[in-house]
Amino acid sequence: MIHLFKSRIYLALALMLLVLAFGVIGYRFISDYSWVDAFYMTIITVTTVGFSEVRPMGADGKIFTVILIVTSVFIFGYAISVITEYMLGRNSLQLLKKKKMKNIIENLNQHVVVCGFGRNGMQAAERLKAYKRPFVVIERDKEVIERYEDEVLFIEGDANDDEVLMTAGIQRAQYLIATLPDDAANLFVVLSARQLKKNLFIISRASLVTSQKKLFLAGADKVIMPDKIGGDHMASLVVMPDLITFMDKLSMEGENTTNLEEVAIEDFADQIDCNSLRDLDLRKKTGCTIIGYISPDGDYTINPEADLKLQPKSKIIVLGRPEQIKKLNKMFHIE
Repeated sequence: MIHLFKSRIYLALALMLLVLAFGVIGYRFISDYSWVDAFYMTIITVTTVGFSEVRPMGADGKIFTVILIVTSVFIFGYAISVITEYMLGRNSLQLLKKKKMKNIIENLNQHVVVCGFGRNGMQAAERLKAYKRPFVVIERDKEVIERYEDEVLFIEGDANDDEVLMTAGIQRAQYLIATLPDDAANLFVVLSARQLKKNLFIISRASLVTSQKKLFLAGADKVIMPDKIGGDHMASLVVMPDLITFMDKLSMEGENTTNLEEVAIEDFADQIDCNSLRDLDLRKKTGCTIIGYISPDGDYTINPEADLKLQPKSKIIVLGRPEQIKKLNKMFHIE
């Protein structure tokens, strides 16, 4: 719709320039005016300001002036109507977009609130989309919002503002990711979010080691240092390049899913007897391999034994090719 309006505006501007050129050339050769006088006569004619002529004109000049006035009235009227329609249409379209986005956000539940849409925020959003997790981004840069508003749900504003967090549905959210470039700003976001919702799981970005402790004290559950992770990763590529490359392959998205999946035991409980890992028998049924077990207390067991007893509210980590993970999700209706 906006593109259609723009093409009509370009047409209107082209017609206006054509009328001006027509007037200047006509006065120059019909009434024998100089180029400056011809331009002056064209302007006062098409704008109908009523100034006097440069000098008296003959019959040909008067007839040309009448034609120029009639033509310019229609063309300038068309141009004004197109520009007005564009401005009103653009405002209406923006209002409709904001209203639609607001309705979608109000219906979100157990979603993720991402504060900031810089480099880390974009990466977080891409991964959340890959896992089909609902999320909303708080961003104050209008240019960034306009560039990505067709792909991402945005709330325009400052993430440090409690009202903005409330608008993003923080009371219904399950996670909050603070990816602002400034540690102090992330600290305020964490403080505000923890005050608004006590059981919210908060993940924050940090640039300085000294900021980690402060963020934990403010209420962050996890603090990530992208620069440190990047340095460790590059050093590891020197020490054990093949292993790190293999780990990178595991984290890459396939066509519809990933190579690693975290599954709650409750997802299996209604369909099979799952007293132990052996009972699940996922290797035979789906081709996936169980590589980790997370107890209800949060204890991690790497490469657990087949006879490990499963407890309610525990989770398993499975490894498989994308098609095997897809088969697992489809077989057990895992979202």
